Amino acid sequence: MPSSSSTPQNAKVQQAISAELRQWILSQAQAGFSAPSLLKSMTESGWNEDVAIDALELVLREHLDQVAVQQGQPASTAVPEPALDESPLLVDVGDREVVVLMEVASPRVVLFGNLLSPEECEALIAAAEPRMARSKTVETRTGGEEVNASRTSDGMFFQRGEIDIVQKLEARIAKLVNWPLENGEGLQILRYGPGAEYKPHYDYFDPAEPGTATILKRGGQRVGTLVIYLNNPTKGGGTVFPDIHLEVGPRQGNAVFFSYERPHPSTKTLHGGSPVVEGEKWIATKWLRQGEFV
Repeated sequence: MPSSSSTPQNAKVQQAISAELRQWILSQAQAGFSAPSLLKSMTESGWNEDVAIDALELVLREHLDQVAVQQGQPASTAVPEPALDESPLLVDVGDREVVVLMEVASPRVVLFGNLLSPEECEALIAAAEPRMARSKTVETRTGGEEVNASRTSDGMFFQRGEIDIVQKLEARIAKLVNWPLENGEGLQILRYGPGAEYKPHYDYFDPAEPGTATILKRGGQRVGTLVIYLNNPTKGGGTVFPDIHLEVGPRQGNAVFFSYERPHPSTKTLHGGSPVVEGEKWIATKWLRQGEFV
């Protein structure tokens, strides 16, 4: 395999991957060797482990993206990504430390704790409550909005930075997921009463729908979602990911983040809000776009 003699052993390097290395990685992967076995071969040949991991991830990801595009899928794009390379327990977001409770690699799902204090959750609910109305969904056939039978909640939107608590939360989110604040849509507050739910769906905009081109003019595709739980329902109301058989229980102050690198079901980001069985569920949802949302 290609030598690593020019690679420093104490740091990751920012350098182009040689054609020789790229071909070796792809040929070995196509021959059936697993990523861990390729990593073992590289480290035994003198590669720094971090550099080898980066090279493997980059080459294999690019190859899979090429295959996906050849199969008719949209090309992948950059997505928000929390800084969790070293598996930290806590993430500093400026004015507080957020707890990392769970990670899933594919699809990329991260559960955070302590994003909001109980008092901040209650303040958001109080500010939103007078403006609540039947929730609508984006109508991708026209680019407008519509009442959808699959979403039986009440909701409202805050404009970016509209009030102090929203401004603080948006700054935390930008630091937490390493994504520009201006790429976020307005914060949506939702209330689900007993029996209310949001059936499984995708958050990206379907490229095949005629209204999507109009929607994308406001900041491009959605590439990430953060669902923040503002209260504790008595029963029910979890966030489900059917493709990976995962359910996240709603707990006040916690937030579940997930990203989707292409607008396609292959991202496995199908998700929904299970029916509330008892009590009510309040959440705040932040959708993140490719570019500045206007």
